[in-house]
Amino acid sequence: MPELLLELFSEEIPARMQARAAEDLARLVGAALAPLAPQDVQTFHGPRRLALVAQVAPGTPETRSTERGPRAGAPEQALAGFLKKHGATRDSLREEGGYLVLDRVVPAVDAATIIARELPSLLRRFPWPRSMRWGGTSTFAWVRPLRRILCVLDGAVVPFDLREGEDDGHGLASGNETEGHRFMAPGAFAVAGFDDYRAELAARHVILDAAEREALIRKDAARLAAAEGLSVVEDPGLIAEIAGLTEWPVGLMGRIDAAFMDLPPEVLRTSMRVNQRYLSLRNPDGSAAARFIVFANVVPADGGAAIVAGNERVLRARLSDARFFWDQDRRQPLEAYLPKLAEVTFHARLGSQRDRVDRLMRLAGEIAPLAGADRALAERAALLCKADLVTGMVGEFPELQGVMGRYYALAAGEDGAVANAIRDHYAPRGADDDVPAEKVAVALALADRIDTLTGFFAAGEKPTGSGDPFALRRAALGIIRIVRDNDLRLDLARFVDAEVLDFIFERLRVQLRAEGKRHDIVAAVLARGADGDLLRVLARAEAIEALLRTEDGANLRTAYARAANILRIEEKKDGRAYDAPPDPRHYREVQEQALAAALDTAEPAIDTHLASEDFVAAMTDLAALRAPLDAFFDHVTVNAPEPELRENRLYLLSRVRRAMDRIADFSKLEG
Repeated sequence: MPELLLELFSEEIPARMQARAAEDLARLVGAALAPLAPQDVQTFHGPRRLALVAQVAPGTPETRSTERGPRAGAPEQALAGFLKKHGATRDSLREEGGYLVLDRVVPAVDAATIIARELPSLLRRFPWPRSMRWGGTSTFAWVRPLRRILCVLDGAVVPFDLREGEDDGHGLASGNETEGHRFMAPGAFAVAGFDDYRAELAARHVILDAAEREALIRKDAARLAAAEGLSVVEDPGLIAEIAGLTEWPVGLMGRIDAAFMDLPPEVLRTSMRVNQRYLSLRNPDGSAAARFIVFANVVPADGGAAIVAGNERVLRARLSDARFFWDQDRRQPLEAYLPKLAEVTFHARLGSQRDRVDRLMRLAGEIAPLAGADRALAERAALLCKADLVTGMVGEFPELQGVMGRYYALAAGEDGAVANAIRDHYAPRGADDDVPAEKVAVALALADRIDTLTGFFAAGEKPTGSGDPFALRRAALGIIRIVRDNDLRLDLARFVDAEVLDFIFERLRVQLRAEGKRHDIVAAVLARGADGDLLRVLARAEAIEALLRTEDGANLRTAYARAANILRIEEKKDGRAYDAPPDPRHYREVQEQALAAALDTAEPAIDTHLASEDFVAAMTDLAALRAPLDAFFDHVTVNAPEPELRENRLYLLSRVRRAMDRIADFSKLEG
């Protein structure tokens, strides 16, 4: 199959947009060139280029088809509609079997023609989050000015340009040239295919693959750190960003002025990360090291001395600012910042951050005893948990909210549990983060998320589709993780309404699906009635899942489905529900009597075990119904000709359904 190589060469692309742009390129090219069935599609991204290589079909073959039109002699209007639909003329029709038919021939089209036809419009509609126009000759927009389009198919240029009517598309046209490193190998060069392209870029100081650049950054950083007896602070996101800023990353180590080493390590790391993209280092004892690693995009002639000196000078200025905030913020206790929260709007319909603090105090106070936390400490933590939002340091580095609150609380003499809760109530921020473990922090973290969900739902700001601007799905998952990881028995229905509770449990089903578990069983459990105790719902679901893995459980579920289906059909036909108790006087078969006796034993036992939350025992009680229910269906005709027998047997099946529905709605189970 011919090899297609496409490169879009531009001014510097923001690092955060590169990976997504490469994914979009693969998706759009795959759709636009679908007739060519692209295979082995690979994409690459870097500071100045997006690239794609794929194997494509040589073209599309000629196809022939026959379209049957209206009957011969049909009204002219019907004929005109048929011709318009197919872009045909009257003289291209023939008659066959009393109908007018159109023989259509779609000629073969070579791959280059299809590529040249599809790519211009693809580039004009490319979905950059933000794009720009430049110059005054075209409305064509790109994330940064686009300079070259390389497009070759098996070594030959696929000719096309971006002109559109009178719009000249900045004069951009496809070719076979690209450029190497901006500083170390400037100038254009031609390529004939992907292997040539990749090798020639490497020879001109451009590492094409972002993953390869990341690996080099990790290796270089580890080497520099080890030489000083230090270790690198793990930061995959920063490494990916550095790989998006450099085509030929070269690691250099600098020093942090000793005068700044008494700043909190989080302040040092955040200042270096946010402002300068430096990697932080640790001493063997885990403390912050007075070193940093910066990655240049060139091989410096002087070994990096000038680059390091310049970065050390910039860092001193940055850390001087951080020092100012650190000293200024601690001049008053954290509580003194509370009045300023009244000036910060949380949401137009939910009031200020100070209003929110009042709600958090009430919630944390109610949750504290349920989480085993001291109520007074939980309320104190809630009072102070947002105060650092109006400090100078958090104003400069929002990433440090909570972290700085803890430092400032400790400096003001607050209880350690209060200080830790101020920091930890934001956790977990992501799927890989640990959840709070200290009881005061657990109470406050739950209060924060419950207030978020109830508040935004009340304000009409529910997530829609993929849109979730207030991260409510993340808040619900945070509640789930905090409760599960801490084995916390908590009735969420006490704090949220039914709509929010349903939202939380929908997130639970999504989470269980991601874990490879039976999420449908949770739906079956919840269908029997609202239960805000997440752990109880999960325990019931696990017991049902264990039952369904047994032969008795699988057969019982089949029998339930049969009983429920019979009842559904007969109730619909008769226009009534068969929910009265069966009359023992109408039992005619021994299997009816045996099933009724089994229910007499199972029902009270199930109720007893459910009340004590012994769900495994309740499943054992339920499994005991399997044999008599099977025998009933094998030997008893439900729709007997005698009306009283038919009615009584439907009552008996309804009793079976009710007994099983005590545990879960088995009709909700999938598969």
